Amino acid sequence: MVTHALLAAALTLTAAPAAAPAAAAASAPAASAQAPVDCARVKCLALTFDDGPGPQTPALLKTLRKAGAKATFFLVGKKVEQRPRIARQTLAQGHAIGNHTYSHTSLPRLLDEEISQEIRVAQTVIEKATGYRPTMFRPPYGHTDERVLRTADEANLAQVLWSGTTLDWSLQDAAKIKKTVLKLARRDGVILMHDTVPATVKAMPDILMELKKQGYHLVTVPTLLRGKGPKSGVSYP
Repeated sequence: MVTHALLAAALTLTAAPAAAPAAAAASAPAASAQAPVDCARVKCLALTFDDGPGPQTPALLKTLRKAGAKATFFLVGKKVEQRPRIARQTLAQGHAIGNHTYSHTSLPRLLDEEISQEIRVAQTVIEKATGYRPTMFRPPYGHTDERVLRTADEANLAQVLWSGTTLDWSLQDAAKIKKTVLKLARRDGVILMHDTVPATVKAMPDILMELKKQGYHLVTVPTLLRGKGPKSGVSYP
């Protein structure tokens, strides 16, 4: 069932005309990009957000912009179909975007072809919406194995996991989420959150302020990798 649904989506997308926003998306990040940060010299931290774009994402983008912070967003293909403008806005503001599969299902339980379609259809949807083809992939729930990593490699994707997760979807409390982020923060860390959790978005102004007080530069995952990645088929961090 998963295979047939995704195949139908892939065929529809393949037949669709090229995305109009491609040129704009390609040029916009240059204007909004973060000033060069050398994470070998300064204390860097990557905040990452999964499962969007969602209703709360524009508010989060506004908060990040005001703070001069950059983040990485792992997008679900179905959500991008629902909110392509927000996906474009995320990229245009200089944030990094990655593939979080088409339907957000646990990949190791699927057949090889189903894994491939989850990843490849999401790639097509994201590229159609933004004009950019991701180079990073995050497996839903962090569920991965050798087959998943191999399939990501076949799609020219690096796998990005995390050094710490807030479990914000479970906490659902801004103060607790802030406390957890500050506890997890460390140099070159990658913290997992969700822009679909209202309490996370509510907590972000205070989180960003405190992290900056502690001397952190809030950067994208590619910036954190210092020009050494992401490389296809490699799992980070």
